[in-house]
Amino acid sequence: MIVKSLEDIIGTEDETSDGNWTSRRFILNKDGVGFSMNDTVIAAGTENYFWYKNHIEAVYVIEGEGQIEEVENGGKMHDLKPGTLYLLNDHDKHKVHAKTQLRMVCVFNPPLVGTETHNEEGYYPLLTE
Repeated sequence: MIVKSLEDIIGTEDETSDGNWTSRRFILNKDGVGFSMNDTVIAAGTENYFWYKNHIEAVYVIEGEGQIEEVENGGKMHDLKPGTLYLLNDHDKHKVHAKTQLRMVCVFNPPLVGTETHNEEGYYPLLTE
């Protein structure tokens, strides 16, 4: 059994940030369960481009309001609010527009190892260790 609290993650190597967002990585590849899970906060008033070329990501919004923009689908917008889930099942290029601070639970497959950061194209490299 694995039990962790947010206080166990904050300020450790399992918390990463770029200034617009902060990701607290609870479950990683080393845990051996086939997925990873993050608690992610996106700052109010920011626009963030992401593309998970090597991962499938499911995102469940638990706090805040904003929109997700489908970059390659004519800019189609979807509202984000608590209780909204989006799944990037086609490695979708997207932008997250945070009207207020957003807090989300993010699940990745394949699992993250924990040291990933977005590269210049917006995606995480596929790391195994």
